[in-house]
Amino acid sequence: MDFFDRQWSTYRAVVDHDLMQHRALTAALSQAIKAWLAARPAGAPRARMVDLGCGDLAVMAPLLRGLPLGSYLGVDLSAPVLPRAAAALGPVPYPCQWRQQDLLAWAEAEPGPDAVDLLHSAFAIHHLSDDDKARFLRLCRRHLAPNGLFLWADVFRPPGEDRLAYVARYVGRIRSGWGVLAPEQQQPVIDHLSQFDLPPDRDAIRYAAEACGWQWQWLWQGDHQAEALAVLTAA
Repeated sequence: MDFFDRQWSTYRAVVDHDLMQHRALTAALSQAIKAWLAARPAGAPRARMVDLGCGDLAVMAPLLRGLPLGSYLGVDLSAPVLPRAAAALGPVPYPCQWRQQDLLAWAEAEPGPDAVDLLHSAFAIHHLSDDDKARFLRLCRRHLAPNGLFLWADVFRPPGEDRLAYVARYVGRIRSGWGVLAPEQQQPVIDHLSQFDLPPDRDAIRYAAEACGWQWQWLWQGDHQAEALAVLTAA
């Protein structure tokens, strides 16, 4: 098993055992998308969706298969995961594209002729620095249609908690509550979050988003002061 497969196997175990509450998060996401679609004007073109950090779609595929989309673009930094995402989604009645790209690079690119109606990102934006998060929020707004929806699922810090305290708390959560994973499966998660995770302060990122012209609303918050889902719309 190569490095990618080892890492992805651990990720799949985290999801399959619901250690980050993907089930509740996906239920909240599904409800939000379906309510937004139902509220669109009669006769409106079908929604164009972009999924930043789409991963392998093992969690999202059942939801996506049931949505009346006009198109879907899955973007991920990892090239090997894109064929897995396409296979997980399977045949759907709308065109799909797959693109290896950094999500900040996607935001920095000039918007195409067709605005994005539905933008989604799960557990990807927290890898950006705080400055790059603000830049992403400012630039991605250009891609969204006036009545579009941006659904952001990620890990966030409670107001006032610094990163080191967050990492220590999350590592403690893994070691005490993720016993279904063997220690050799826990360690890559600990190493990754210790080195690469930069979850934003909940209040600070909301203020940053509002400064970029977004309206912010929390739709769902997990039980561990980490995972949460926010909806952003143009102010």
